[in-house]
Amino acid sequence: LPRLLEAAKIYHTNYVRNSRAIGVLWAIFTICFAIVNVVCFIQPYWIGDGVDTPQAGYFGLFHYCIGNGFSRELTCRGSFTDFSSLPSGAFKAASFFIGLSMMLIIACIVCFILFFFCNTATVYKICAWMQLTSAACLVLGCMIFPDGWDSDEYTLGACSVRWAYILAIIGILDALILSFLHCAWKQTRQLASRGAQVGKQR
Repeated sequence: LPRLLEAAKIYHTNYVRNSRAIGVLWAIFTICFAIVNVVCFIQPYWIGDGVDTPQAGYFGLFHYCIGNGFSRELTCRGSFTDFSSLPSGAFKAASFFIGLSMMLIIACIVCFILFFFCNTATVYKICAWMQLTSAACLVLGCMIFPDGWDSDEYTLGACSVRWAYILAIIGILDALILSFLHCAWKQTRQLASRGAQVGKQR
């Protein structure tokens, strides 16, 4: 009996240690995902000027900045609240989905407060669904955005993809890591539960 109790205690200790480590990593990657979402949403550097462009300029999800060709100063226009300023329906859709992705992941971070009041597994499940939906919205936004490059009101010209678009794609990889960490935490919890049940049966 003492050996069985000791084995059960070891299972529980390993579960707590692994669960905490996975939880910390999950929280860090969630915060990173939120930062990536916010930066990608507000920055206009999705596409921009290149070596062969006559003047400086950048275009984001819902606002754009144009230079005058004589100085480095840029004039920025466009607002998320004024969709009529966007030259393409694809840009409008991309702005909506990535904005929704940003709000969902911020809401997920706010849900961290629930860890103090609710069951841990329940909070993880709620956050996991929010993260999955947020990631799906980010994927949709990144896939829809290039469709606006062929708009009649907009010409891509010699402009090319800039760092904000690449960062959004990195955000998708971050979301995949979050999904993996949630699965790892769930698997660790199941193994610990099985071990504890075996200890009780013996």
